[in-house]
Amino acid sequence: MSLQIRDLYAGYGRLEVLHGVSVAVEPGSIAAVVGANGAGKTTLLRAVSGLLRASAGTIRLGDRDVTRLGAESIAAAGLAHVPENRLVFPSLTVADNLTLGAWTRRRDRTALAQRRAQVVEYFPHLAERLGQPAGTLSGGEQQMLAVGRGLMARPSVLILDEPSLGLAPRVIREIFATLARLRSDEGLGILLVEQNVRAAFKIADHAYVMDRGSVLMEGEPTALLDDERVQQAYLGGGYVRVSDESANERPEAADAAKPESLPGPAR
Repeated sequence: MSLQIRDLYAGYGRLEVLHGVSVAVEPGSIAAVVGANGAGKTTLLRAVSGLLRASAGTIRLGDRDVTRLGAESIAAAGLAHVPENRLVFPSLTVADNLTLGAWTRRRDRTALAQRRAQVVEYFPHLAERLGQPAGTLSGGEQQMLAVGRGLMARPSVLILDEPSLGLAPRVIREIFATLARLRSDEGLGILLVEQNVRAAFKIADHAYVMDRGSVLMEGEPTALLDDERVQQAYLGGGYVRVSDESANERPEAADAAKPESLPGPAR
């Protein structure tokens, strides 16, 4: 199922944050949306998932117009939203957190158990912690749980807000590799909002750069990395492309040229 966002306007009261944003996510593909803090990325996801009412524009899931639907109806239509800062239920067990993610399909207990086994297979770290309170997990494990909870309802489209936030590089690589696997294994359309440009562009099929509530540019990630505006604003003035061959020969040089944390432009 595709996600089509066309000429979207949204905000909070009289404050308009999004100004005619258009983004498309095709089935079995990852679209990355990058930009500095305040660019409107989180507002975009909130509008798409029905947590915020759009003032103009359209949002379509497949052939269905969901622009005016509430969050519960949009979730039932096949979209799962993994919010920023994980937001797991800390006093509930890992297993209970996963079960809540399948609330729209809760009546089929056999299917629910089968789906939980699949989700745990994607995130093996959770397998030994199903009876453990979610609040006792590490930050990386909580992020895996948040993504797994979103997958429990078998969505057609998964949207994620800053899944790399505050995590170690090793954990970021693991989570992003799982997102790439979900794209191929389940044919998911994934909309990934990130400030970590390098990590997002590594797995994305298409990318959008947002600035002050608008899409500044879009295209293939490799082409955007070569754009001087992206290099100066999001990769720092000293950014240098390093080929895969060079990175394999001298990993320390690659690390120096491609920092794990990529700051947005100064305001």
